[in-house]
Amino acid sequence: MTDRTHEGADGGGHQVGKNDKLVIAASSVGTVIEWYDFFLYGSLATIISAQFFSGVNETTGFIFALMAFAAGFAVRPFGAIVFGRLGDLWGRKNTFLVTMLLMGVSTFVVGLLPAYAVIGIAAPIILVLMRLIQGLALGGEYGGAATYVAEHAPHGKRGFYTSFIQITATIGLLLSLMVILGVRTLVGEEAFLSWGWRIPFLVSILLLGVSLWIRLKLSESPAFQRMKAEGKGSTTPLKDSFGKWPNLRLVLIALFGLAAGQAVVWYAGQFYAMFFLEKTLKVDPALANVLIAIALVLATPFFIFFGWLSDKVGRKPIILIGCLLAALTYFPLFQGLTKAANPQLAAATATAPVSVIANPADCNLQFDPIGTTVFNTSCDVAKSHLAKAGINYTNVEAPAGTLARVQVGERTIESFDGTALGKDAFAETKKGWDASLSAALAEAGYPAKADSNLVNKPMVVAILFVLLLYVTMVYGPIAAALVEMFPTNIRYTSMSLPYHIGNGWFGGFLPTTAFAMVAATGNIYYGLWYPIAIAVMTVIVGIIWVREGKDVDIHA
Repeated sequence: MTDRTHEGADGGGHQVGKNDKLVIAASSVGTVIEWYDFFLYGSLATIISAQFFSGVNETTGFIFALMAFAAGFAVRPFGAIVFGRLGDLWGRKNTFLVTMLLMGVSTFVVGLLPAYAVIGIAAPIILVLMRLIQGLALGGEYGGAATYVAEHAPHGKRGFYTSFIQITATIGLLLSLMVILGVRTLVGEEAFLSWGWRIPFLVSILLLGVSLWIRLKLSESPAFQRMKAEGKGSTTPLKDSFGKWPNLRLVLIALFGLAAGQAVVWYAGQFYAMFFLEKTLKVDPALANVLIAIALVLATPFFIFFGWLSDKVGRKPIILIGCLLAALTYFPLFQGLTKAANPQLAAATATAPVSVIANPADCNLQFDPIGTTVFNTSCDVAKSHLAKAGINYTNVEAPAGTLARVQVGERTIESFDGTALGKDAFAETKKGWDASLSAALAEAGYPAKADSNLVNKPMVVAILFVLLLYVTMVYGPIAAALVEMFPTNIRYTSMSLPYHIGNGWFGGFLPTTAFAMVAATGNIYYGLWYPIAIAVMTVIVGIIWVREGKDVDIHA
């Protein structure tokens, strides 16, 4: 195997020159728009919960909204298999034109979809169906764009070139936040909650048209053209990728030693942080979006920096150091985020900690997958209030037959047993009890929501920036690292699957899993154990089995 030494040529003798910018720009712009479409849902999860999952209790509704968000991620590996196969058979360019069209149309449909109050259960079903189509499309898009750019890149610059694809996810998220903020400001918060949230989804159809026009100007990648001309293409890319142990072993190493850890760091730093600010710390959504947008703008150039740096020092050390730093610092960073974003909540938690003293047999998990559980035991009444309020609490076991109690500092509020009450009587009793607990919490210093004037905005941005810096470390070099692991004839298929299992499953289910863990324990930080465990696993697997590929000739 010979390596390329001339920086301006690819392995097939193709001179990389003035078309480089078009290749990077066209691939990046299209991928930005796909990420914009995909992330609109995540950015508006709280509103979508109210619009499409209003038939269940609020905690369950929000987790359901996150599950619908995750549904798009769940099918991404299947999109990687379907479109990865097509990309290896009939070209990178043709395949990611199809994926873009699917993404744009399904996003547009969400903007037109009637709410649960109008068409009932059909609303969330159609919503999830559109998310599944989005996930399939995204599963085919990323591998195509990353492979296409990498196969155009000169030797020694693959990390730098592909980092422009890596930057697209964050720019897509930033674009979605900017459009949401713009519409919120233009129509007002009340109108936005009612109907204005649909506008960002509808705008995507215009972005789709622009992106398709740009991408139609592209030609096929030189490596793919050369492979086809030499008759070296695979007629069975799925079998060659996953049916033969040597390549399947590489796929598994890529998944557990790179993609899984990268994914949880990415989603913890961008989406979980945003949900944590809005749902747990009760920061005004518009303010939270502004603070995250500022941090994103500051951190985004580091995708390019770490992509460039990986061409010098390697992909592996940068990605694994990012995972390790995240695992070691997540707890202090998120605790610092609480103190900076909602200092009243942090102070009250320290001076008047909350405990739920109850018989465990009376306590249900504060998540009802089918919307039929009635949370009417004395323990459920207490926990549902605290979960909705985003209050951190500890569980203390009480003897059987005793009513649950909520202890706020030195004060104790006895709950009530609603199991024998009718629906109306229970609702009325709970309303009065909720008011009494709210008063006790307020007296202890617990705020109903974060006071925007007390938010330490520079500190919040600084903490978010650190979280995003970890994101840039693990994500900037990942495309180049994955592309370099596999041969041209099965590259699209082979690199897409571990990436999308990592990001679609390990990463995409992070918000849902983490918030369910919080709901189960009452500890607002408990969900962080999920990304920490996965990141540590990736560090161990990566150190032992991942081989550095920055000097590999991907055209050989």
